Amino acid sequence: MDADRVALFDFLAANPLLLAREESDPDRTRLRLAGFDDRALSYSSVVQRYVTRRQRIPDDLAWLITYGLVTVVVDGRVRHRLTPTGQHVARSFMSMYARAYREAAVMVVNRLGRMPDRGLAEVMSQWMTARAQPRSLDFPRIGR
Repeated sequence: MDADRVALFDFLAANPLLLAREESDPDRTRLRLAGFDDRALSYSSVVQRYVTRRQRIPDDLAWLITYGLVTVVVDGRVRHRLTPTGQHVARSFMSMYARAYREAAVMVVNRLGRMPDRGLAEVMSQWMTARAQPRSLDFPRIGR
């Protein structure tokens, strides 16, 4: 997988409700039960969060390569592949976040794994488009 796909898939695995936006989406309930919540407040836009995460990917991949968890394959493009050691380490994480991330990553790969780059660009434009949704904050009532 090239670095752009790694960045996109990683971001969507951390923010899977961007793909499962509709209440009728069959994956949405599983993701909500895993702990993902699109009502959570964030101080940066989706685009800002993606760009920030995308900027970290080259360093993150370099560390994974250094520790032998990922290998590089050059076949016209630079691609990254998880090594058997990397697979073992990835399976060893047991936190609630790691479990939720793995479940979301499976959903992302199932939906987008075979999609050509052009299709991924269309998906990105969909979730990068501002979409106003009513939000409510519960403030304690003071007085009355």
